Amino acid sequence: MMTQAKKAETFRALHQRDRAFILPNPWNPGTARMLAQLGFEALATTSAGYAFSRGVKDGAVGREAMLEHVAEIVAATDLPVSGDLENGYGDAPETAAETIQMAAAHGLVGASIEDASGDDAAPIYQLAHAADRIRAAAEAAHSLPFPFMLCARAENFLHGRPDMKDTIERLQAYQEAGADVLYAPGLTTREEIAAVIRSVDRPVNVLVGMPGLELNLDELSALGVRRLSTGSALARAALGAFVSAAREMADGGTFSFVPGAAQESREVAPLLEAFMAQQRETL
Repeated sequence: MMTQAKKAETFRALHQRDRAFILPNPWNPGTARMLAQLGFEALATTSAGYAFSRGVKDGAVGREAMLEHVAEIVAATDLPVSGDLENGYGDAPETAAETIQMAAAHGLVGASIEDASGDDAAPIYQLAHAADRIRAAAEAAHSLPFPFMLCARAENFLHGRPDMKDTIERLQAYQEAGADVLYAPGLTTREEIAAVIRSVDRPVNVLVGMPGLELNLDELSALGVRRLSTGSALARAALGAFVSAAREMADGGTFSFVPGAAQESREVAPLLEAFMAQQRETL
């Protein structure tokens, strides 16, 4: 089993390569183990994916429950795990810093803090306050005895504000505040992504779970992207299949989904069995 410090070193090194890596987002221990068995090098949690699995909207889980969840994901595999910690679960910079310290204590080696306020009337924090929050989170992250990759998120595009100028200004401010990775979820065009990469000197994460983004791993890597995350896309794909099957039963009393599910189960079981065999070998 790797120590947290070793996981942290491994995770930092992934961002220093000259090509992008995929950081998929499981929403429970089982999906984390399957992703590990498929060969991914690191994982990240998804606030929305986990919220959906609990039957609540994104943002409704709360810090304590979310930290318990990320600890389960950390314990599920030996891979480095970064956490989707929303806005840090409070407006104050001190709260964001405290959340990062708590996240590290729960086994994470990285985390994201976003500038979305949770207030429908003013969904994005004012830039100066948002930068103060990232600065406090970065100071907490960099005070740890291992490299903790703090990702700062500019949420304009997810809240109906497709303002590239403001988004870039925010990412630059978060870079100056000490963020290790920069992220503007919702970008979909080559031009938008390239503009962000040219404007900063930190690794850039791109969300590949957004409709409209048609670039693949190699194309994004060639642009200079260093990390691709899936957000809630994997959870939505799984839950979408579940709803489709359930609706067929409820509306028509038919079960045409069963043969496909049987085939998928034949793929899932070997992944989990192989993972458990590896775990036994390390005991």
